[in-house]
Amino acid sequence: MVKRTLLLLCGWICVGLGVLGAVLPLLPTTPFLLLASACFMRGSPRLNRWLMEHRHFGPILRNWHQNGAVSSKVKRRANIMIVLSFALSIYLVPLVWHKVMLLVFLSVLLLWFNRLPVHDSPSSVE
Repeated sequence: MVKRTLLLLCGWICVGLGVLGAVLPLLPTTPFLLLASACFMRGSPRLNRWLMEHRHFGPILRNWHQNGAVSSKVKRRANIMIVLSFALSIYLVPLVWHKVMLLVFLSVLLLWFNRLPVHDSPSSVE
């Protein structure tokens, strides 16, 4: 009972962060929705079904679960947001070694993210 409650709480927090990420430029959407889906799968199949059938978030999640991929539109948006958020951070931090560290993190993140497979479905509404 405690485990289920924690999974549902974590799932709803992630859904909230995912929704915020859809409108705030520096907050990602997809990773939070994937985490919410994972929590709901274990805590409430009904809520996971709701999330998977959601008009806006469902296609992203189904693409990941079925193909292990993201759409080119999601990848393009994520790349833009990653670069913009890191550029702002690099601009704002005063110490050179922080700037270098952020550049290294940016490089590793972009290398990893851009290696994810792309799968565009013909009926994709992402």
